[in-house]
Amino acid sequence: MHSALIRDSHTVRMLLVSRHCRRPVGLFSAIFVAGNGLHIPMRVMSRIRVTSDTTLKTLESVMRLTNNELLKAVRLALYAGTTAVVGLSSTAVFAQDEDSTERLDTIVVTGSNIRRVDMETANPIITIDRAQIQKSGKLTVGQLVQDLPAIAGQATNPQVNNGGGSGASGVSLRGLGTNRTLILIDGQRVISGDVNQIPANVIERIDVLLDGASSTYGSDAIAGVVNFIMRKDYQGAEFSFDYGISDRDDGERTGANFTFGQSTDRGSVVAGISYNKFDEVPAGNREFSASALYLYGGEVIAAGSSRVPTGRVFLPNSPNADGINLREFYGCASVTRIAGTDGTSLDNYRCYTGADAYNFQPLNVILTPQERTNVFALANYKLTDNVEAYLKTFVSRTSSASLIAPYPLDSLGNGITTSIDNLYNPFGLNFGPGFTNLTARLTGTGQRINQLDTQVSQFIGGLRGNFGDTSWRWDLNANYGHFTQDSYTTGYLNFSQLRDALGPSMLVNGVPTCVSEAGNAATAIPGCIPLNIFEQDDPISTSVFLSAQSAPFQNFLATSREVTANANGEIFNLPAGPVSLALGALYRKDYSNFLADSTIILNPQTGTCDLGTACTSQLTGNLSTKEVYAEVFAPILADVPFAHSLNLDVGLRYSKFNLAGNTTNSKIAVEWRPIEDLLIRGTVSEVFRAPNVSELFAGAASDAPPAQDPCFGYLPGQQQGIGACGPQTGATNIPATGIEEQANGQVNAIASGAVAAGFSLKPESGKSFDFGVVYDPSWLEGLSISLDSYRIYLNDTITGIDAQTVLNLCYADPNSPYCPFISRFEDGQIDTILEPTVNLGRLDTTGYDLGFSYRLPEFDMFGRNIGRFAVGLQATYIDEFDNSIPGAPRFSNAGEFSTLFGNFPRVRGTANVDWNMGPFEASWDMRYVGNVKARGADGALGNDAFLPIGAVTYHDFHFGYNAEPINTQFQIGIDNAFDKQPPLYYTGITVNANTDVRTYDTIGRFYWARATVKF
Repeated sequence: MHSALIRDSHTVRMLLVSRHCRRPVGLFSAIFVAGNGLHIPMRVMSRIRVTSDTTLKTLESVMRLTNNELLKAVRLALYAGTTAVVGLSSTAVFAQDEDSTERLDTIVVTGSNIRRVDMETANPIITIDRAQIQKSGKLTVGQLVQDLPAIAGQATNPQVNNGGGSGASGVSLRGLGTNRTLILIDGQRVISGDVNQIPANVIERIDVLLDGASSTYGSDAIAGVVNFIMRKDYQGAEFSFDYGISDRDDGERTGANFTFGQSTDRGSVVAGISYNKFDEVPAGNREFSASALYLYGGEVIAAGSSRVPTGRVFLPNSPNADGINLREFYGCASVTRIAGTDGTSLDNYRCYTGADAYNFQPLNVILTPQERTNVFALANYKLTDNVEAYLKTFVSRTSSASLIAPYPLDSLGNGITTSIDNLYNPFGLNFGPGFTNLTARLTGTGQRINQLDTQVSQFIGGLRGNFGDTSWRWDLNANYGHFTQDSYTTGYLNFSQLRDALGPSMLVNGVPTCVSEAGNAATAIPGCIPLNIFEQDDPISTSVFLSAQSAPFQNFLATSREVTANANGEIFNLPAGPVSLALGALYRKDYSNFLADSTIILNPQTGTCDLGTACTSQLTGNLSTKEVYAEVFAPILADVPFAHSLNLDVGLRYSKFNLAGNTTNSKIAVEWRPIEDLLIRGTVSEVFRAPNVSELFAGAASDAPPAQDPCFGYLPGQQQGIGACGPQTGATNIPATGIEEQANGQVNAIASGAVAAGFSLKPESGKSFDFGVVYDPSWLEGLSISLDSYRIYLNDTITGIDAQTVLNLCYADPNSPYCPFISRFEDGQIDTILEPTVNLGRLDTTGYDLGFSYRLPEFDMFGRNIGRFAVGLQATYIDEFDNSIPGAPRFSNAGEFSTLFGNFPRVRGTANVDWNMGPFEASWDMRYVGNVKARGADGALGNDAFLPIGAVTYHDFHFGYNAEPINTQFQIGIDNAFDKQPPLYYTGITVNANTDVRTYDTIGRFYWARATVKF
């Protein structure tokens, strides 16, 4: 007999599933629940299915249920095996042979602290199940998650070379930034936002919550949460091997995973290791990135950098030391060395033209190299019937690098003087600060390579259990995260040595010698060899470059210690069901420390360091957090006209920080089913983000930003702008002609964290609104449609303020707190402007999410079974994304790309068609990136002009075969099957590769294969 039974045991009811045969449960039109007389429609039972890894045996639990709750429980029972919204799995539903019963557990749903059995809640969640992960062909979690339609903005991934190279993949939901998307493992915060650190072979599913959840999880959960749910009670072992290569024979990848699991009545353990390696792809290997492309006046120019290996010498319109006007001599304003000459005489040079520009692209990469090993172990053991101990351990080690073109020397920008008395200088001129400029591409130093070694460890352990024979459960745990990253940088020169080598020099006993005083051999500089900057291929120049190279070491360390205690259970009953309460408290301490070689530590007085533009600052500090929280779930109505169910969920969290004040955040969520098939949901949440340690304690860093002084021309006695221009900033001796304009339109600035500037940061704060509907029609089995609208606004955003904004804010208000950040000389000229991290600005975004999934019934064609199909669609529409800062223009980013904020196509989406028949499976996955307007792409038209960029669609195909006799699954796939190339955004506004590498695929058609053996 096939039945689902409810049996009372004291106050606990247990859902029991009888198993007698291998017939699909969905064949039965209805199942009668004995004892309570509950009728469960066939459409509900047909949705219950089991994956190969999640058998009925693993789903043991105890729960308290009303009849109405049971119906919801069965609808999405065996949740670990349910269909994903992103793409539907195709495992059939079968009962088992043995006559045994299993219990269905309540679980804590992502976005709530309340244990429930209904997975369709007020929270809009996209779920990627294990079947989707396996068929995607992605080797890392980052590759998979970054395809989500809700991703936008500037999240880093391994395609980012300039400023990247760590191998990390961040998640920027809603485009609000990776620091406003919270990453969790089984509901627990992790120290690193890099999702590639999480091994794919231990993931059961990924829940992506697209709603603010600060009352549930605390800081950072503004745009949403990505919660990685781990495999549990796994029995057996499996090994997989993966290999892939691009259509152009590069970008080779290899991967291997091993997973082992063992379960007993009292506990279980799951452990394993994963390894993956990706080779770099040089930018020169793709047509779109082979050259530095610029757009100017509508014309595409294959140009490059004016910092060229043969040098570029800028000539003054005045006589040199020999009385020669070199501009008249050459007939142009700048010259470059003729290839093959040694550059020591004037006739070795000719006029510089645009055709001489250096193409730096071939020495860059469009996929950074990375090699990663992840190790994990998860264990739980029942100490008593009511107490269980558990431990989760994750360790990830990544070796990666960024590779960019050789260093571009700029005498003015780098503050380096090539002396008129340098042995190899034929021009009779000084070059550098106070003189004309000399630029060069230092090819003698080779590529600039930043080698990174990153290790991330996460340890979560604790005790959990029941309060006797009640519904109440408790959990006491400790969570420790450790992040360390070592970096070694090559291809840079020690500027102190370079200044000596380019300074005065002379022959001493026939030997080229550096001297500190021109013509005075007694001032010879020990160990210094004069450098011929005009001819880098000279053997002597090569030796100088090698001796002056520096490979500074840097280390960044971060730790997070957290202790949490929570409990949840039922407190009383309403007619519609029991009211549940969750309570909790936590303490967390975050610590960061950054150390670096002295050669790259910024001197705040000079604004430079020995390694020139690679300057940085030390950092150390900690931030502690204390929080208490509560959540109440109340079923208001059930089984009445126009209210099949009506539930209310209310949450509250109080957070106190040792350096950032305190904040209280709440949420109210409503779930209303006017009929069983239709869910109407809404959530209003207060959200916040506390400043992190780096934002608080970052040290000083030099800056030379362009800025227009609003006090230019200010005369003594004027009242307008007195705060910015008058005595409050020390301008006490302003000339009668007024304050003069800054030289070169630039100002000296010092960027820093808030503490260094004496600014007290507070948490960002705002609200998140989500309203939507979910329709699961009983008249069409397997169909589900959802539509949600969202709005998020955020005040007091934590941002590094720029010099121009400081000037504008102070000029507009003499009492502005930003006026003290401006320091002026007595004549009113700007001395220095502080650019600290502050609370300033507002973010507003609104949009819509659409979800569709349909699992077709099996059917025949021409009398033959052709298998089963499933289709899915996810799409996001951005209606508004505005960023505003007082004193600066308001940016409306929806439908636009900008260097400052990244890519915000109004529409992004994914779609899939899945098929399976017996041991065979196949899928067709599509990813759509809508059209945008690129701001400032045309250099001739300025930042307010836009370049239209068309939409892009990628197609991926996968085929699999499960060879049951040898317990092996074989998979092959083609990603970007039609070799769609990324659109051109051009060099002026992109980080590398002439396109937006954060959004588009740069590799092209890619083949992969995988074999998985189970033991």
